[in-house]
Amino acid sequence: MTSSAASRAIPLSTHTVVMLVIAAVAGLFAFLWPFFFNPDAVLVGDRSGATTAPLVCGLVLFLVTGLLLVQVTGGDLDVKALAMLGVLTAAGAVIRPLGAGAAGLETVFFLLILAGRAFGPGFGFALGSLALLASAFITAGFGPWLPYQMIAAGFVGLGAGLLPARRPNERGEIVLLGVYGAAVSFVFGFLMDLAFWPFLYGSGNQAGFDPTLPWWENLHTFAVVTAVTSLGWNIGRAVTTVVLIALLGPGLLRIFRRAARRARWSEK
Repeated sequence: MTSSAASRAIPLSTHTVVMLVIAAVAGLFAFLWPFFFNPDAVLVGDRSGATTAPLVCGLVLFLVTGLLLVQVTGGDLDVKALAMLGVLTAAGAVIRPLGAGAAGLETVFFLLILAGRAFGPGFGFALGSLALLASAFITAGFGPWLPYQMIAAGFVGLGAGLLPARRPNERGEIVLLGVYGAAVSFVFGFLMDLAFWPFLYGSGNQAGFDPTLPWWENLHTFAVVTAVTSLGWNIGRAVTTVVLIALLGPGLLRIFRRAARRARWSEK
């Protein structure tokens, strides 16, 4: 079983692909807009970034809802797939507090990656966003960081679903997912720093954001800052993810794919 259909339980319609592209572009814009528009001018002096958080939260909820509606109306998702999404969202919400915030340990990425791999990019994006939102309800972890975490976690599941569909042997697939998990752990940390760096540092020092400079100079400064301040957290996140994928990946992938075959989601 090496075909695309065998690798992904939930196929992608054209409408779903379009919606995923829109979600990806809009999500990246939520992180990158300060590089192209002066935050002081847009936010009228509010350099805390708090003004944008409700807008970004509304954006991500709109994108996830739109994606799910497109998949349901297009036949990509049925009731059984939605039920699985709900179960995995609840599981992710319970698992994440076990490690989040402790030396960069991240206990939910392995689940997003394995589910995205098994069920496809649309499922992975929705699961990542919803799992982080549900986790916030459990831990009361609401704040301006949450919508950015939801988008970044959605990207984690989305990227896993976009990995090459042709499956190597089991060990090769786990290695592939482990390498992806390590890489995306650093990307997640990069994006989360990027969400607030233009607001928290200001333009009064060499490590800060300067809206008068070209975007590539600000991006270079940011890369140095995030490497110095967040490297340890990103390493902890990467190690946790790789270890959990290595330990739990083979069994969970078999469970997910067996459940999909029994539900016959790919048969329309």
